[in-house]
Order: sequence, then structure tokens, then C-alpha cells
Amino acid sequence: MASSYLFDTIILLCAAVVVVPISQAIRLGAVPGFVIAGVLIGPYCFGLIENTGDISHLAEIGVVFLLFIVGIQLKPIRLWQMRRFVFGLGALQVLVAGALLSAISYYVFGLSSQASILVGPALGLSSTAFVLQLLSDQKLLTSVYGRSTISVLLFQDLAVVPLLALVPLLAAPEFGIGGDIGYALGESVLILGGVVLIGRYLLNPLLQRIALTGLPEVFTASAILLVLGIALITESAGLSMAMGAFLAGLLLSDSTYKHQIMAEIQPFRGLLLGLFFMSMGMSLNLMVIWENPSMTVAAVLGLLLLKIVILLPLALAFGIGRLNSLAVALVLAESGEFALVLFALAFQVELLSNLQFQQLLAVVVISMLTTPLLAYFAQRLVRTGGSRIVAEESPTAAPIVIAGFGRVGRRIGEILALAEKPYVALDFDAGLVEKGRVDGLPVYFGDVRKPELLKSAGAANAQVIIVTLNDIEATEALVSALRKTYPEKILYVRGHSLVQCLELRRLGAAGAVSENVEASLELARMALTTCGFNENHREVILNDFRDRYRSQIDDALVEE
Repeated sequence: MASSYLFDTIILLCAAVVVVPISQAIRLGAVPGFVIAGVLIGPYCFGLIENTGDISHLAEIGVVFLLFIVGIQLKPIRLWQMRRFVFGLGALQVLVAGALLSAISYYVFGLSSQASILVGPALGLSSTAFVLQLLSDQKLLTSVYGRSTISVLLFQDLAVVPLLALVPLLAAPEFGIGGDIGYALGESVLILGGVVLIGRYLLNPLLQRIALTGLPEVFTASAILLVLGIALITESAGLSMAMGAFLAGLLLSDSTYKHQIMAEIQPFRGLLLGLFFMSMGMSLNLMVIWENPSMTVAAVLGLLLLKIVILLPLALAFGIGRLNSLAVALVLAESGEFALVLFALAFQVELLSNLQFQQLLAVVVISMLTTPLLAYFAQRLVRTGGSRIVAEESPTAAPIVIAGFGRVGRRIGEILALAEKPYVALDFDAGLVEKGRVDGLPVYFGDVRKPELLKSAGAANAQVIIVTLNDIEATEALVSALRKTYPEKILYVRGHSLVQCLELRRLGAAGAVSENVEASLELARMALTTCGFNENHREVILNDFRDRYRSQIDDALVEE
């Protein structure tokens, strides 16, 4: 049994390693590469993996982690600021597209009324996982186009909650549309409200206790447990795991521990999200497409065109501009992963026949494969629209990141505050972080040696990164990693001696300062002042000493 799982794992990894780079090389994108890899190794192509059920269950966790990251990056205040688009544009898109697609499913394709009620809104949803990945790759998440797209996706994700609750009600022998939908919505609101209250008062105190242990492995386990635990609670209550994870992320978006949690989750998210797209490919029955390709192609094109025609005038009505509106309509034209989840549940409760399920699956997957092309055209539209349309902003407003917030780091922060220069500070000592937060300082908990932590904190957009760690080995390792990850960044580093400052400069620091030398200079300045030494002469001597000390480092580097 164990060897069977090991064999499947090796097949999955091999397929990803071979197909995904090829897909990127031909500019198709990583996500379609994962889907194509899944199709090739799945039971309907080469049949290298037959047992797709267990893989699909595991792969769903990738979507859970994705929505957690989306939630934690989106502060509640920003969600409130986006309310006009989320609950206006997003709601109208879901309602109009869902109603039209339900009518087409019933009158044109002959689905039952219960199945049509579910299929229409499900096809109206877009791929959160796919679109967010593409927007991130294009660096357009914070553009007007990106924000408008995310607003619609957020409401679509919210709409999944009542749709999931609706599936068993639709399958019931007697179904009352008004009362049952109202009951499903009311139940969803109560459950989500309970999750919000519990998370608001328990999550941060719990994370603080864990952080105080100082054990990175425990914090990693806790971060994963947090996401999966809340996802399981919401699923047990009859809602979506992904919605529970999104709420957990939203509740932690203002937390001291958000950057460290993101750093811990990101590797699992990337791996499992790739597995999710491969599982979609494995579940696609190619014979359904082969038996009637013209019908499948017509259905896909019809779906794309209908969603573009619906969303374009709605986006124009919300005043985001002609090019942005067309870009939003293009990138959201496909169907998404939640449609696959809803159709699978509908098939289990016999709302859909096997043939209907496979046909819908083919339409959804093929429509998703068109997304990179549509996103490319959308990107061209917003890029040619100029800065008036694309108003991008940095993940963080701080141009300076301080890695280490002990004695030296905190003093640097105080000086920057006096200069009214914004900064973000990071430290793995939960006590120091908590003390800084009490004083209203922008310091966050996290291990700065993790690249994902610095990325989350906005290191890619910072002008300067200052490293003030006590640990010599950790300092050298961090400077080396930063120079490789951000070769253009200016790094200033605290050293402890001439030898270490020289090594830090070799590793790529733009400047390295020995705290021992600076302490010696200040003590000497005080002594000379007390002895009545001439101020100008004193400063000349001290500056000359400092310059000679630094020149030793520069000369040593030149000789090498």
C-alpha cells in the first residue's frame, strides 16, 4: 500500500517537473501546465494513476491555503473600502450570469429545474485560484483592473457558501425555492458570524502563546493547524472549507504574526495548489470531448462570450473605464474550481447524470485553459491604458525594512520615526514584538531568515534593508540570501568587528558598521569634550579615525 502511494507521488512529481517548464517555455503558463500534466497521467489518457479520489481530496487543501493567503492579504478595512464593487458589481455579475445560465441549462440543454438552479450560478463563478495566480504573475493585483477583478471574485467566493448549502436541499424530494434558499442563507450567516467571533477573541492570544515558546517547528505546525482547523469547522457546519480559510485569513490580516504565518503557509500552498490543478486534469474524460467535439467547443465559446457580454456593461456602469471593464470581463469569462466542487456534489446526490457531469467538467476545464490567453489580452489592454488606468501600489508603504528589532533595531526605528520615514520591522522574539506593538510601532513577528517572510513584509519594494541581528552566522546567511534574492537592493548591516564587517561586505552589503567602533567613537567624543578639546579639532580626529577604519574594509575588498 505504501509503495503504491510512493509510486503515485513520483509520477505526479515527474509529470510536473517535465510538463510545467515546457508549458512556461511556450508561454502557456504554469497552471495550464499542471492541468495538462494531470490529463496525461490520468485514467483517461496514459492511465499512470488510477486512484484519483485520494489525490483530489488532498488537492482541495491547495485551494484552502490559497483563500487563506487571499484573506490575510486583504485587511477588513480594505474589504469595506471595496464594498461598492464587492457587493455591487460582484453581486450583479453572479445574479445576472446565474439567472441566464440557469435558463439556458433548462430550456436549451434540458436539465431538470433543480439541476439548472445549481448549474447556472456554478458556471457563472470564475476561477479564483487561476485568476489570482495570473494577476500576481503580471504584477497587477493592486491595479484598478486587479482590484475590480478581486472584488468580483470575493463575492463569487461568498456566493459559494449558500450554493454548497443548497445542494442537499435541491436533492430533497420536496424543494421549496423561497423558504429553503432563505434558510440556507440564514444558516450560513449565523455560522460565519460564530467563526468571526471565535477567531476575533481567540486567534491572536493563542498565536502569542505559541510564539513565546520560540520553537519554529511548533509555530509552523500551529499555522497549518489554524488554517485546516477552521476550514474543517466550517465544512462540518455544512459550508465551504475554502470560505472558512478565507475568514481565518481575514481575521489575521491585522495580526502581529501575519507575515510569519504567510511565510509558513506559502510553500504548502504552492505545492498543493499545483496538485489541485493536476487533479482537475486527471478527472477529465477525454472521450466525452472526442465523441462530440463541436458541441463541447460551442458550449465553451458560448459560455465565454455570454459572461463577457454580461460583465462588460456592468463594469462600465461602475465607472472603471472602458479598457479596464473589457479586461475584467475577459479575465473572468472562464468557469472555475468551485464549479467542479459543486458539480461533484451534485453528481453524488444524483442531481446530475454521469454524462452531464462529464460534459460540464469538460466545459469548465477547457474554459479555464483559455484563461492565460484571455488574461494576456486583458494585460495588454490595461498596460496600454496608461498610468491613469493602472494605479499600482506597493505591498507595503514602508521604504525601509529593519530585520531585527533588538536594542540597535529599535533605536534605528526611533531615529526613522523622528525623521518621519516609514519602516517595517521584523523580529522572532515574541516578547520584543509585543512590547513594540504596545508602543504603537510597526513591528511584526517572524524569522527573517525565511525569504517568504521578507517578501510578505514588502522587501521587494523597499529602498533599503537594514540587518541588525545579534547572531553573527544568521546575519551572514541572511545577507547572502538577500543579495541573491534582491540583487539591486541596498543592504546596510550591523557588524561586531572589523573581520565580520569585511565578510559582510564580501557577501554583498553596501555598508557594514561595527557597533564596537561606533561605541568607542562616542565614548572618545565625550572624554575629549570633558577635557575641553576644541570641537572642530575633535570632530576632525574622530571622522579621520572612522574613515581610516572603513578604508581598511574597502582596501581589503579592492585587493581581492
